[in-house]
Amino acid sequence: MTSTLSTARPKIDETHLHAAPRTQVPERLLLGPGPSNAHPSVVEAMNYQPIGHLDPAYLQLMDEVQSLLRYTWQTSNPMTLPVSGTGSAAMEATLANTVEPDDVVLVGVNGYFGHRMMDMAERYRADVRSIHKSWGEVFSLEEIRAALEEHRPRILGLVHAETSTGACQPLEGVGDLCREYDCLLLADTVTSLGGMPLFLDEWKVDLAYSCSQKGLSCPPGSSPFTMSDRALEKMDRRQTKVANWYLDMSLIRNYWGQGRTYHHTAPVNMTYAIRAALRLVADERLEQVWHRHRACAEQLWAGLEDMGIFCHVPHEYRLTTLTTVRVPDGVDPKAVTKAMLADHNIEIGNGLGELGGKVWRIGLMGHNSRPENVDRVLAAMKQVMGR
Repeated sequence: MTSTLSTARPKIDETHLHAAPRTQVPERLLLGPGPSNAHPSVVEAMNYQPIGHLDPAYLQLMDEVQSLLRYTWQTSNPMTLPVSGTGSAAMEATLANTVEPDDVVLVGVNGYFGHRMMDMAERYRADVRSIHKSWGEVFSLEEIRAALEEHRPRILGLVHAETSTGACQPLEGVGDLCREYDCLLLADTVTSLGGMPLFLDEWKVDLAYSCSQKGLSCPPGSSPFTMSDRALEKMDRRQTKVANWYLDMSLIRNYWGQGRTYHHTAPVNMTYAIRAALRLVADERLEQVWHRHRACAEQLWAGLEDMGIFCHVPHEYRLTTLTTVRVPDGVDPKAVTKAMLADHNIEIGNGLGELGGKVWRIGLMGHNSRPENVDRVLAAMKQVMGR
């Protein structure tokens, strides 16, 4: 009798056998909200042969990555490491490890990623509260104090660099308020790490996360994460296990710390890549990196204004890594981004959430934050808008 399984086997699509043997990747200048173009030395490092994730040479690389991350974030937190995953994994790790059921988590929402933080906290059964500002605005210390007084949270979550709006939330003084009200300060630095001033210890930030593919100009997949001693104490006092095994720092710290106990197979080649990216920051020096991003952003803002195009966020609160640009009346924003990509090989981003159809998002991050790229995107926009 003929087996029914034999007739159900899938057959290969013959067209794929005759396709080009190598993946064809277009040459793009990535000036959207992320990713940015990876630095050539980072791409080179990522292409080294992998070694074992418990190899002594790899363990040495891990130590170096941790040290470089502490420098880039300006923190001495021992629990500082790259999470094996994209930025959203590091974001979830901050909440998974510190939120217990019924903990009050207060989130400042002034853009898309504040909402994401709330959603994640709810999934860990937190009592989630929120304060709100219009997209593009930031919270004052007085507003934060009033919210802490009202809600008495265990964790306050703020987005330092809101990718959806281009606004930078000041953090100076917020950590002192959190100490006063006995709560942890959690900061989203996804679009600021490697491009804007960050002083986690000075600002008393207890939990922070970022990504590899923006200001660090590294492919996505290895995401910075850090916990202060106060955050670790809260984790260690948990009455329940961390609900996410893969992101459980009480286990992972035994791999990234002294024990070097196996937890999961680390993405070895991504460790090569983020090490190379962090070395570039250290070689240039943080202050110079921040100055370069500021100078290029100012160049972009002036060029846009000369074209009669204006920014969405007031000057004093703008990110230097990502600019939200108001779409002029009568212009189809998606037609412009499509033409920029098709005619000039430049990617810029459309608006997200409440700003959809109202702004473009232009990123000048990491390796891409250079004067010649500002000239190139401005010239391309002028030509496209002229049509």
